[in-house]
This record gives sequence, C-alpha cells and structure tokens, in this order.
Amino acid sequence: MMSYGMFSWVRGPSFWGYSTGSWGEMVEVCRRLSVFACACWDDNLFVYDCTNVEKKALVNKRQDGQPTDKGSDDILAFAFSSSGDYFVLTDDNKRLILFRTKPSWECISIRSVNRRCTSLVITAAEDKILVADKSGDVYSYSITEPQAEGKLELGHLSMLLDVALSPDDRYILTADRDEKIRVSLTKAPYNIVSYCLGHKEFVSRILVVPNYPDLLLSASGDGTLRLWHYKSGEEVYCCHLSSVCGPDATKTDQKYTVTRIAYCCQGGYVAVLCDCVPTVYIFQLDAVAQQLVYRQQISLKHKGWDIAFEEAGDIWILQEDSEAPLQLYRPCDGQWKPVTDDEGLQRMSKYLCDNWTVFEGFVGAESHYSSLYKASFDNTAVYLQKKEERLQQQKKKRQDLQHGSNGQTKKIKIEEPSL
Repeated sequence: MMSYGMFSWVRGPSFWGYSTGSWGEMVEVCRRLSVFACACWDDNLFVYDCTNVEKKALVNKRQDGQPTDKGSDDILAFAFSSSGDYFVLTDDNKRLILFRTKPSWECISIRSVNRRCTSLVITAAEDKILVADKSGDVYSYSITEPQAEGKLELGHLSMLLDVALSPDDRYILTADRDEKIRVSLTKAPYNIVSYCLGHKEFVSRILVVPNYPDLLLSASGDGTLRLWHYKSGEEVYCCHLSSVCGPDATKTDQKYTVTRIAYCCQGGYVAVLCDCVPTVYIFQLDAVAQQLVYRQQISLKHKGWDIAFEEAGDIWILQEDSEAPLQLYRPCDGQWKPVTDDEGLQRMSKYLCDNWTVFEGFVGAESHYSSLYKASFDNTAVYLQKKEERLQQQKKKRQDLQHGSNGQTKKIKIEEPSL
C-alpha cells in the first residue's frame, strides 16, 4: 500500500507545507493555531498566508444594526484527509479554505462558514468536510462540489469542542462543553445512537481508535482519559492523569486538561499532551483487557504545543522553544529516546527556527481552556454564613433592649393600680 509523508506547519495566519522528497507516513503536530505535519514529493516549501485572502463583506449585524466585529486571520482548526490528498483549514474570519495537495499544493475553494469553528474532520470517503462550531452546530461541506454552501447536519445546546468519525463514516461523534459525547448516524444525524456520559468537565478531545473501530478515547478538563464502547455509550476504563504525573500531582491547583491525543496503530500506543504541562505521557492500549497501561513520560524543557506519531512509532513533539522547537523520539527497547541526527528533523527544525517570528506572539500565552471550566458556587456555605449573621444581629438587638447606654440593666417600673 502506498503511503505518503508531508511536513507542514500552521501558526497564526500562515501555514507552510514542506515535502520531504520521500514517501513516508504523515505526521501532524498541531496546536489550536498551529499545524506541523509530515509529507512527500519534492524539496519545495509551500507557504499560504490567510492575510492575503480576499475578505468577503460581512453580512452579520448586531442588534444595533452595526456589522459584527471582524475576526483575525488566525487559523482555528485544520485537518488532512486520510490519504493526504486534501487539506482544509478554517480561520477567525469564518473562512473555510480547501487545498488539494497532489501532485502539488493548490487552493481549490474558499467558502464562508456561519460561526467560528472549533474542529473539523474529512470523511474517509473524502467527499465531505464536517465542521463543528462555537454555537454547537455541525455543518457539512462538499469536496466534490468545492463551491457548494454548507448544510446543517446536527446541533448541540452548548459549544462543540471536537468532532470525529468512525473509520467507515457510519457514525459521527461530537463532544461539547457540557461534558457530553453524542454518537449519531452520519446519514441521519437526527438519529442519536447513544450518549457517552461520565466526564465531569468539558470534553476536549475524542478519537475513534483506528484499528479498534468500536472503541473511543476521550479526554476532558476533569483530567481523565476514558475508553468507551461508544455505540452503547458504555465506559470501560477511566484513567486519572494525576495518578501518573509523579511529583506534579502534588500541586493541588494543577489541572491536567488534555489538549492532544495521538495514536499509533503499531503497538497501540497513545500519547497525551496536557495544557501548560511540559510532559508527554505515553500509554499502551490493551484491547483485550480494555484498558490503558501507562508506559512512559517524556519530560520537556518547555511547554509542549503538539505531538504526533509516525507509523513506526516515532514521536514528533513541537514545543515552545525558539532554539529547539522540534524534537523526535524513537522507540528503543520499550522506551522512547531522543534522536538528534535525523535529516528530516534537522531540516524542519531549521525552517521553524528561521520562521520563529510567526510563533512569538503565542509564546507564554495563557490557556484558552481556562474559560471553559464550570464556575462553582458553594450556596450552602453562603446560606449558613448569612443565617449565622442574622442570628448574631438578633441576639445583639435583644441585648441592647435589656441594657442601657451605660451598660446597666434597665429597671422597668410597674405602677400599682389605685384603690
């Protein structure tokens, strides 16, 4: 079977596509506003800048009749098709931009979306793009008709954070801010197959396991990694990341919000990256026992931005470091060890360092997940406190009635009735 490989990265309004000159496996290393991937053909670097794309007139208006605020050109979400033939991205200006990557990179359509998007995925048949947005809706956009408008497929009552498809395109899975994972039929999204319920905070990432298509991996702001039989909604395993995080687990205020899940079919390895935690955690899926077995953690000198597996098990890591932004780890005797003499690594590291100005605006940026956590209120404690204050006030009033201004008890004179 022919495979492909491509190096590309997206940050802010631009992305670069680089061809390695050999056929390899695609590697994606992405963050919310960044992409880094692996791929093919010649030694040319493909650059696309969203700031140069013509902006359509805004038709949405506020209640006062004024046009809505213009967005930036920052890239919010992206995806490759399974074959690598297509690449799609969406930006803060509500544009959906579709590329054909073979035999060379070519932009084939620019369409408008209704809302700012949070996640997107291309079907295995490579005929549609499914786009999830902040209002909780999923729209489909045709690839075969690249200028056609989007079609509303389904909706949630809260913001969608991720969308996934089963390998056969039969099921569409959507994860939202309100802790739910919904499983629907792709051809009839109004037909809800199941809900996967159990997370205590927003669901940040979902992944249908490619070589075990009945299993779903999910991650959440509650710091757990869970395994599901998603067609029935049954949870079969739950891992609390704080239990494997070593000394960092003693930090009571540390939140292990999973921002990225990478999976390697060869060996069933799962790599997890948490928000603002400079560590990559590696597990192995035991499909028979239906559990995740902790294997290793890779400590980073700087905050990790993204991770990805190659087919053979190599792990690419993009981190917040201008001098060594890209790292490669290779499995050896059951442990992943750093590699420094790889030609592709050296070549891509140089490109990243030479273009580091694109990343500088996001170095040290605050987490965009912090605003997704539920605000908690201890109403009982507040009620008891106010009740105690009222009781003390009433007690003080009674004491004031019994005592004069000089602190002595008042004597109440009772007149005897005259005879």
